[in-house]
Amino acid sequence: MDDTPDSPARRENAGPPPLLTEAVGYAENRHWEVTPGSWLVEGDGPARCSCGDAGCAMPGAHPLDADWARKASAGPGAVRRWWTERPRASILLPTGRSFDVLDVPETAGCLALARMERMDLQLGPVVVLPASPGRAGRRLHFLVLPGVAAKLPEMLRRLGWPSGRLDLVARGEGDWTVAPPSRIGSTGYAQWARSPSESNRWLPDAAELISPLAYACGREAPAQRPQAAQPAGV
Repeated sequence: MDDTPDSPARRENAGPPPLLTEAVGYAENRHWEVTPGSWLVEGDGPARCSCGDAGCAMPGAHPLDADWARKASAGPGAVRRWWTERPRASILLPTGRSFDVLDVPETAGCLALARMERMDLQLGPVVVLPASPGRAGRRLHFLVLPGVAAKLPEMLRRLGWPSGRLDLVARGEGDWTVAPPSRIGSTGYAQWARSPSESNRWLPDAAELISPLAYACGREAPAQRPQAAQPAGV
C-alpha cells in the first residue's frame, strides 16, 4: 500500500491538524473566545506572513482583518470550521474578555514566576512567546482576571514605579495574545510555561501578581526609560 508522506493513507491516519485541535480545545474546554490569525508561508527564501506585507511587524501572529474582535467566538463549531478552512492559521485569544494579560520580558517573568511559586500564589496559565521582529528576547504572558489594563499605571504608582519605568504591559480590550502551538515569525512557536489545567481554571487577580512582577522587572530595567512595547500579542 502506498504510504508515502503525501499519500491518501498517510493523510487519513494523520488526524486533525494540531492547530485545529488546540483551537477547538480552548473554546470547548476553557470557554475562551478565539479567532484565526495570519500564518507563515514558506517557499523560496525566508518564510513570510500570509498577509503579503514584506515588512510585516508580526508575521504569522496578527488578526486577518479589522473586524476580528467582533468575529471571535467560543463556539466549537465555528472554531472547527475556521481551522478546517485555514489549518495553518495562528490561534489568537482576545484579551479583555475571559482574561487580561500581564506581558513581561522572559528573564523577569521567570524570576517572578519562581518567586510566586515559593509564595504559593494562585497562578493562571502563562504563555512564552518568541521575540518579535526588531525586539530582543522572548516574552511571558501571565493570564489574569480581566480589568487590569486600565488600572495598571495606578497600581505601579502605588508600588513606587513611575509611568514607563518598567517593561510591564497590560493587554486588555482590543488586544490579543497568541496561543500555543502557533508559530511566530522565524524565531519559534508560542509555548506554555504553565499549561491550562483544572488547577488553574480560576484565574488570579492581577493585584496578587503585580508586586513580584514589578520587582522582577525593576531588577532588569535599564537606567534610562525603556523602549515602549509593541502593540498586540507578540
